[in-house]
Amino acid sequence: MFFPLIEKRRSIRKFKQIPVEGEKVNKLIEAALRPMSGRGKNPWHFIVVNQPDLIEKLASARPSGSTFLKNAPLAIVILADPEKTDVWVEDAAIATTFLHLAATDLGLGSCWIQVRQRNHDESTSAEEYIRKLLNVPENFKVESMLAVGYADEEKSPHPRESLQLEKVTFNTFS
Repeated sequence: MFFPLIEKRRSIRKFKQIPVEGEKVNKLIEAALRPMSGRGKNPWHFIVVNQPDLIEKLASARPSGSTFLKNAPLAIVILADPEKTDVWVEDAAIATTFLHLAATDLGLGSCWIQVRQRNHDESTSAEEYIRKLLNVPENFKVESMLAVGYADEEKSPHPRESLQLEKVTFNTFS
């Protein structure tokens, strides 16, 4: 089941205007809370956004790279508390990956939107913009957002031949 899932997974940026059912949202939340975490610290927090006006504002978090979010019926903002662990970035990234794969498994499309170390404009980071918009406490960092919905585009799986096998070596680097 895993290999067909990762073969099927693609970044979807066009969504049908169909709400994501509560049952599927609950499954996504469950997936977000199940990843492995360094030393079991679970530093994450998730903000599930389903209000169209708020999603449209989140789509403005970055001048490029997040605008497609405005057409998604659901956004999930992935936060982490760096005071809980020094591997908060990795833990939040793993949680985002779990969400992305769970969306695919549920028949939904999704796309990762990087927030950490990205700018909203010349004077404000994307993180600061989101922090203010969603009332995120100062002790949390915003790692990413995930756009989620029913895909309004079809993308073929990446063929096995496109895998960069030259990036794998055994026992030593070369």
